[in-house]
Amino acid sequence: MNIFVYSDESGVFDAAHNEIFVFGGLIFLGADHRDKAARKFQAVEKALRIHGNHAQGEELKACRITPKEKGKLFRSMNDAFKFGVIIRQKEVLSQVFENKKSKQRYLDYAYKIALKRAFQMLIRENVIQADDIESIYVSVDEHTTATNGKYELRESLEQEFKNGTFSHNYRNFFPPIFNKLAGVDVKFCDSKSKILVRAADIIANKIYYCAVNHDDSIYEKSKMYLIQLP
Repeated sequence: MNIFVYSDESGVFDAAHNEIFVFGGLIFLGADHRDKAARKFQAVEKALRIHGNHAQGEELKACRITPKEKGKLFRSMNDAFKFGVIIRQKEVLSQVFENKKSKQRYLDYAYKIALKRAFQMLIRENVIQADDIESIYVSVDEHTTATNGKYELRESLEQEFKNGTFSHNYRNFFPPIFNKLAGVDVKFCDSKSKILVRAADIIANKIYYCAVNHDDSIYEKSKMYLIQLP
């Protein structure tokens, strides 16, 4: 079985001016699961364009549509597994924000841990069997990530899920979650051309809204695997 992941971010990673930063996304188990969800989301988008005040080619980003419309798009993903991480920036070490590289390294870590916890829960709940997973395909909204940053995220995910990792002093080895994984493919996409990256935008926005407004109901959503950092 292949796993397909689509994700986006919400907020600005800048502790001086922002309290919350979020990664959020969708996990699909196999191409059929993914394609069915894409058709559902696209159908709701089409209906919103017909009945709402939106131009035909307009991208329905969460920041441009009404709460009611966001709710409809969010509910269209009820059959998908959702994951996310809420980063409370005031609690993150100040050194993380000193330069772009340290910020990107922390964000890669947060993303990796959020995805890892979701996969671990899917295994624990017997939704998937670790040895059945062949490849993981990750699609991320591109934003402004530098080329080397894109490569480093793929390396980080592959290290965690395929090769295993060492502790900082190399005294302990942590085996990978998926022993038979062939590899991790990471693509950075324009959400205009990727339906399910647009769907991930809705998920990330919902998590962000709930975090900012101290609404813990997001943790009770079906098929939602959500963590907080630090």
